[in-house]
Amino acid sequence: MLPISHLELAIGFGLVLIGMWGLLSHRNILRMIISFGLVDTGVHIVLVATGYITGATAPILDEAMQQGSAPLRMVDPIPSALVVTAIVIGFSVTAVMLAYAIRLYKAKGTLAIDAFTESKW
Repeated sequence: MLPISHLELAIGFGLVLIGMWGLLSHRNILRMIISFGLVDTGVHIVLVATGYITGATAPILDEAMQQGSAPLRMVDPIPSALVVTAIVIGFSVTAVMLAYAIRLYKAKGTLAIDAFTESKW
């Protein structure tokens, strides 16, 4: 079994839980967008923590890493690369949500979800 960092996993899952609580308990759209950002950040931390091995080195093959146990002593770069892409996508989704919240505020003058329940699509 590969030793992964349990502190980062706990922090990531904690952020996901706080964000989910915020999504389910608040009725303000802006607070829901912030909660969505917390969930997004927590998932990123969990993904990076799964690819990290405590005490391992960067995945650069050199003379010292040419031995047979090299994969056990290297950090997996795939989760980190995927998280970088997910961060960019998360920023763009947050920007779209904020732009939509601005449009809703201009239309109704409030960001409370209760004001939008009678809207007809």
